[in-house]
Amino acid sequence: MTQDINRLKRIGWGVRAVFGLGIAASLAGNVLHAADNPISQAISAWSPVALLLAVELISRIPARRGGLSVVRLGATAVIAGIAAWVSYWHMVGVATRYGEADSSAYLLPFSVDGLIVVASISLVEIGGRIRALADDAVPAESPAPATAEVIAPQTPAAPVTVAEPAPVPTVKTSPAKRVTPRPASAEKVAKAAAKMPGATVAEIAAKAGVSVSTARRHLPAQRVTDASPFAPVAAETPALIAA
Repeated sequence: MTQDINRLKRIGWGVRAVFGLGIAASLAGNVLHAADNPISQAISAWSPVALLLAVELISRIPARRGGLSVVRLGATAVIAGIAAWVSYWHMVGVATRYGEADSSAYLLPFSVDGLIVVASISLVEIGGRIRALADDAVPAESPAPATAEVIAPQTPAAPVTVAEPAPVPTVKTSPAKRVTPRPASAEKVAKAAAKMPGATVAEIAAKAGVSVSTARRHLPAQRVTDASPFAPVAAETPALIAA
């Protein structure tokens, strides 16, 4: 693709040389036919120079919008028409002055103007092809450098220490002692024994309103031993009956 671009550029320079030759011929004819003063010669030389500049602009500067491109080409065509019309009659006068026949004098300017038109169109075409190849070569030959993704070095994270919960002290609770409520009969026996210190077991039992066995169970050992184990039973029966 680069070789094609270089080849087209070389051809373009050749076409410019041909285009410059046509402009020089037109310029010479205009200057020779003008009056012998600098102002007249400059006025007559202006139209070929304007055409040269217009063709160079449209061949080198691309138009991105269709409307502007049409306007630019239209203006160039107007400049080319004016230059061709002025150059034609100037060259006819020069050819006639320097001995050309009537028919040759009127046909010779067409060769110069035709060469200018062909060269100008060729320059525009070559410029367009060079730009198209250059646009296609940009992504293929010189791709835009990819943005390297910068990866920041990862520092090792500090170990997270999880605080262990403090051990809850275990409070050993001793089992509650079962308090056996003192029976009411024991209180009655104790009260009766306190009121009757010299009484026998049967008398205490009668006073407390309990049986002799219950009184014997709740009385202190010395009180129980004081009484005869056999006598109280016979004596307790009337007491129980009386109670």
